[in-house]
Amino acid sequence: MKIIALMLMVFLLITGTNAQKISINTFIGVANYQGDLQEKRFTFKQAHPAVGAGLSYEATEKLLLNGGFTLGNVSASDKNNSKNTSRNLDFSSNITEGHLTAEYYFENLYEHSISPFVFAGIALYNFSPYTKDSAGKKYYLKPLSTEGQGFLANRKYYNINQLSIPFGGGVKFALSDNVRLGVEVGMRKLFTDYLDDVSTTYVDRNLLLQNRGAKAVELAFRGGELKNGAVYPAADSKRGGAKVKDWYYFTGLTASFKIGGGDGSGKAGKGIGCPAKVY
Repeated sequence: MKIIALMLMVFLLITGTNAQKISINTFIGVANYQGDLQEKRFTFKQAHPAVGAGLSYEATEKLLLNGGFTLGNVSASDKNNSKNTSRNLDFSSNITEGHLTAEYYFENLYEHSISPFVFAGIALYNFSPYTKDSAGKKYYLKPLSTEGQGFLANRKYYNINQLSIPFGGGVKFALSDNVRLGVEVGMRKLFTDYLDDVSTTYVDRNLLLQNRGAKAVELAFRGGELKNGAVYPAADSKRGGAKVKDWYYFTGLTASFKIGGGDGSGKAGKGIGCPAKVY
């Protein structure tokens, strides 16, 4: 959270203190993910609530610079994954993200009431996948080294604080010069395949037991919990697909409120009337 706060301070220093060009932004919607336990690129299945807030600076009437944070939760289960039901894995993870983005409108919302927009930038996020065992007790998965991270020479611990590339778009509606509502979809390009703690192959059962204990073995492969469950797979057999990195994304509604009023140009504002031109 300290790093996220620092990002917002940098944003304020970059954009200056012209209140007429600064807006407060809010977001409410859902978070979801794509990876080894959910292979669809975009879906509302297994989605969870997400909220966000931040500030934007109007560099021009069609280009905004945004800084903010978003909180959400992602999860998935092999019970909903037709290709790997016998693996029987599941995970959840809270996502805490701070981001800096540039947002471009295709129409001037001081002259039009609606405009599509796109955005892209950089983000820093924190995640920590966890699950619950058959007794309902919660376990964070990174310390269990379910794929041998930390004790196999070629598998290092993954970092739970990472950079991502946010990008996406949507539609904004101008209710007045100072109030805008929007609908957006924001994808996150990640550089890890361990958002869900699943990536490569199974580590040898006895080696995992020796280094991390029985609970690690239990949660690395959960097919034995099924009615016709299988035994722990052979070492180096496929557990996930490391070639394709994980993704997460936010979908929802936004609202923006200009702090100082006016039209963002430093000139006298047009009040709270409707935009001069509509479609």
